[in-house]
Amino acid sequence: MGPKTALRFVYYLLKLPRHDLEVMARSIIALADRIKTCDVCYTYCETPTCDVCRDERRDATIICVVEEPRDISTIETTDSYHGRYHVLGGVLNPIDGMTPDVLRVRELIERVRADESIREVILGLSPTLQGESTMMYLSKQLAQFNRRVTRLARGLPIGASLEYADEITLGDALRGRRDA
Repeated sequence: MGPKTALRFVYYLLKLPRHDLEVMARSIIALADRIKTCDVCYTYCETPTCDVCRDERRDATIICVVEEPRDISTIETTDSYHGRYHVLGGVLNPIDGMTPDVLRVRELIERVRADESIREVILGLSPTLQGESTMMYLSKQLAQFNRRVTRLARGLPIGASLEYADEITLGDALRGRRDA
């Protein structure tokens, strides 16, 4: 959230009656008390283990690594992925102090080491500079386990015009082409 949005929120809150502010404050405190982090994948949940990790119908042989818990919701809306997840808690960015020991890299490595049924790890990170660096780092770390390590495909979004596509996206779209 940027400074302008924060200021809008403050002005909105200042208009509310005191009772509404008290209700909101209690709700925020209750949120902090009720919401935990899943013991397996590190997403937010109200129980020690989240619904996805407890769901026996999910494919436990595939783990999709995401940056933040909100990315799980985004992927789930596609109804195209039915495996499990692992939330890193960010991407590598040493300038901001985001190093492998701050992220949940060690937990991912241990999870893959301990569970031989895991056959694929999907790196579901955004293709930013930091996301690409993180995917490269994770690929090298996971190579020792002889498991399939994949990344999300990249290409042209629906409705995009070729003339506005950058070279990297267009190149990825050409390399990742499929039968029509």
